[in-house]
Amino acid sequence: MVDFFSTYGFLIVSMLLGAMLGLSLYLPLMAGQLSLASPGFYALGGYIAAILSTQVFKTEGNFPISLLLLEMLLAGVVCGLLGIVVGIPALRLRGIYLAIATIAFVEILRILALNLEITGGAVGIFGIPQPFQTAIDYLWIVLPLLAISIAFVYRLENIRVGRAFIAIREDELAADAMGINPTYYKVLAFALGAVLAGVVGAISAHFLNTWNARQGTFDASIIYLTFVLIGGSRTVVGPVVGGMVFTALPEILRAAADTPGLPLWLAQFLRDGRLILFGLLIVLGTIFFPQGLVTPNLFKPRKPRQKA
Repeated sequence: MVDFFSTYGFLIVSMLLGAMLGLSLYLPLMAGQLSLASPGFYALGGYIAAILSTQVFKTEGNFPISLLLLEMLLAGVVCGLLGIVVGIPALRLRGIYLAIATIAFVEILRILALNLEITGGAVGIFGIPQPFQTAIDYLWIVLPLLAISIAFVYRLENIRVGRAFIAIREDELAADAMGINPTYYKVLAFALGAVLAGVVGAISAHFLNTWNARQGTFDASIIYLTFVLIGGSRTVVGPVVGGMVFTALPEILRAAADTPGLPLWLAQFLRDGRLILFGLLIVLGTIFFPQGLVTPNLFKPRKPRQKA
């Protein structure tokens, strides 16, 4: 068991981080908003942690957990405030127009990161101090945070705010007629997703030990969208399962590509064709599983058949 965790510790933690990134995209989707801004907030949270830990909180030895928690808090607050600033004008758009606007936001942040000196430019920031000795030790932070995130989103769905999100998603005009303020709740959902993405970015910066503009790209937006659309967009379990599965999928494909006797073109596709495969999964998934693989019906007890 020790050998298993030492070998696959990095992948296990990455899967849990992917689950939380799926939840960060699921939150605006609860209010019917197809937002692809999560990679931008994720990258911003990582840069905040990377800059603070390498230029402000300079320490000897292992990085203190207390400072990591402070960085997570600061990253969440900054990303949440930026989410409100961006969300107020952007969320007046709907559907594909909102998706394009949030992609533009991600690209703006990426270009800024590539050209600012404080972010290290195209090279990025290296040597980010580590709070733990091994990758698997990050479970002490990541696992409780994932549990809190799931509990928070699950509880949110069952209180007034969550019901307002769902009402807006199902029919915004009807929700507005019932006295629900669509703009307020859509901005709230957008900001909550930004907070979670920023916190995950702060942890990931330390976990990866390096941070650069490649962390927040359009490619990442498609991957996170796959987490939710294929995992399930109608229940909190869906993005968690999708995030874990599709974070592990590239590693599975790389292992499959090394199978002896495999044709060269197929091995190359398995290594480099991840986005093509994800695109195909989105197309096929939306056709055959419009609500994702995990749906609310899976958790409802089946009614016994009535005898004729």
